[in-house]
Amino acid sequence: MSDSDNRQPGRDPTPMTQSQSQSATGGTGAAKAPPTGLLSGYQRSAGTFDELHATDGQIFPHYAPLLGELEEFGAAELARRADACQRFVNEHGITYNVYGDPRGMERPWQLDPIPLIIAPDEWRALETGLIQRATLLNKILADCYGAQELIRSRWLSPALVFGQPDFLRPCHGIRLPGDTFLHFYAADLARSPDGRWWVVSDRTQIPTGAGYTLANRLVTSRILPEPFRNNRVHRLAGFFLAAQNSLAQLAPRQADKARVVMLTPGPHNETYFEQAYLARYLGYMLVEGQDLTVRDNSVFLKTLSGLERVDVILRRVDDDFCDPLELRNDSILGVPGLVEAVRAGNVVVANALGSGLVQSPAFMSFLPGLCRHLLGEELKLPSVATWWCGQKAAREHVLKNLDRLVVKPAFRTQVNLAAARPAELRQRIEFDPDLFVAQERMEFSTAPAWRKNSLAAQPVSLRVFLVADGRGGYGVMPGGLARVSPDSGENFITMQSGGSSKDTWIPSATPVEELTLLHTSGQGVELRRTGNNLPSRLADNFFWLGRYAERADATSRLLRSALLRFNPERTGGAMPLLAPLLQTLETQGQLPGLSAKPELWANAEAFEAELLAA
Repeated sequence: MSDSDNRQPGRDPTPMTQSQSQSATGGTGAAKAPPTGLLSGYQRSAGTFDELHATDGQIFPHYAPLLGELEEFGAAELARRADACQRFVNEHGITYNVYGDPRGMERPWQLDPIPLIIAPDEWRALETGLIQRATLLNKILADCYGAQELIRSRWLSPALVFGQPDFLRPCHGIRLPGDTFLHFYAADLARSPDGRWWVVSDRTQIPTGAGYTLANRLVTSRILPEPFRNNRVHRLAGFFLAAQNSLAQLAPRQADKARVVMLTPGPHNETYFEQAYLARYLGYMLVEGQDLTVRDNSVFLKTLSGLERVDVILRRVDDDFCDPLELRNDSILGVPGLVEAVRAGNVVVANALGSGLVQSPAFMSFLPGLCRHLLGEELKLPSVATWWCGQKAAREHVLKNLDRLVVKPAFRTQVNLAAARPAELRQRIEFDPDLFVAQERMEFSTAPAWRKNSLAAQPVSLRVFLVADGRGGYGVMPGGLARVSPDSGENFITMQSGGSSKDTWIPSATPVEELTLLHTSGQGVELRRTGNNLPSRLADNFFWLGRYAERADATSRLLRSALLRFNPERTGGAMPLLAPLLQTLETQGQLPGLSAKPELWANAEAFEAELLAA
């Protein structure tokens, strides 16, 4: 991934240049591959980096312990554990909603039992680069929604900010605690063929996947307890504990316990399982927009006992859907007046409204120069080579190399480029260049995955998560969501298109602290009848659930009584007893049009079949 052609003109060539700095490569040493049946069909792709072994076939040291233990298990035992892995996924109801899937919207989560392992020294270099990147993006957001000095001084193009729908003008000028816009951040990483890590995309609006990462860890550590313990894998609970503390510190009022809720679009959202799973794990109430209301510029939760103040909202609703009054007026997912409550400082939303601005891939070409300008240092973790067509030199480079670049929408728009022919694509870029970016084509690195009783090399990418620590810094989850593509040659990996996932292990040289937020199995559970803090929407749903359950129970009793009193051999004497029961069932709609079917009274078998069908 050369950066020699990735030059962007501007006021000063320095801030407009994408500098592709190198990141550290791990696995410098290698161990000789043991004779193994598991690797007999392992074929690494030419021209790509392999996570398991080097080009000479030597196994990397951080993978050697795991591979040795898998060899001891054998193919049959690994197949049994792989089946157990999918069984645990089904038992825990881990799903991923796929829109328009003919097999049903809820698809079982796909988890590969073989974890992705990253060397500790390489992980430390990644941590440093990710923290720097999150800090940089947060400073860019703070400036774009504040003084906008970067635009005035030409470090950022005005079209890059004001021309995209993710810049929320009603949020300009809102002051946030500590100027923190990115409370959570995620980066999609991939390797270049020489082993360097690159950021493929930034997730700044709603960094999803942390809940699935936790679910992957709980399942993988259960089916591979011996390797997990022997490799001294870093635990994930510390990250979620830091997230709890960070959100609690955001509360604008001093209280013994801040009320934090998670705002969800509802059960039809593609990651609804993760939202419910994280809310339960963190101890937050999962609410929808209609559960909240704004009164006197404060947000309240509607409960049976009245309105209860909400301090922090961890949202899973897109920026512009959060407030139908000031943002998107056709939204039924948000809370009317939420922006005004945030503006008044009475509630904090994480991530901040408008944080999706820097999620645009067009920002990637400006990050090296902005890093030098804002942080006074080089960008440690480079992006995949990116050209925003809104600049003349970049546009000319893209048009000259259109056949070897991947063209994407620069902003969140409904632009469909999948079926566009080169001539049509060139015309669209020339007509409105601000709407397009081009990125270098890349091949993902490969990692061992379980396929048909052996290990196979499959393309893999990694999503890593960060949380603000409340002191201007960020903490990195020691692990991440590894995604596996079923096919090679793809430019991106998604769960929507049939990909699977992996747990990610970061081994430690010393024993790790056994920290967990899960309830212990031997802990007693106090049964209490409560309901004062139950959201009124849920209480209403429970009421109607009870009403319809009662109706179903009464109807089943009527049908059973009628069937028990009906005897095809003695229909005449039973009819006086059956008549009121049948009339009631007909009135309720269980036996529609019964009185208009005299033939049933003369045919006992048909009458019995009608009752059984009902």
